[in-house]
Amino acid sequence: MPRATTGKVHRKRSKKILKDTKGYIGARSTIYRTAKDARRRALQNSYIDRRRKKRDFRALWIIRIAAAARQCGISYSTFIAGLKSSDIEINRKMLAELAVTDMPAFKKIVEKVKEKAA
Repeated sequence: MPRATTGKVHRKRSKKILKDTKGYIGARSTIYRTAKDARRRALQNSYIDRRRKKRDFRALWIIRIAAAARQCGISYSTFIAGLKSSDIEINRKMLAELAVTDMPAFKKIVEKVKEKAA
């Protein structure tokens, strides 16, 4: 007697997974068992990377702010401490955007921080 593979349900599940892995290299896109593992890992990595993306962007913003602050003659840590003490509430994302696109505005903020520090 042949082995039953649940017919329609099994085929539907297989097609769904093979559709998800379309474009993967080699057996990962054609063989069900390999594709199933590849898809599981891909979903796992996408979950992890959605969290990692937040860390990566914050690090990028800090690097940009630090570089711009150095050009204005102040260290990053002194700049951030000065922002807090002078009650300027602007987040790192906006500071990095200013540093890249509008350097004169960033320099004005640095001057305010330097006034407060001095």
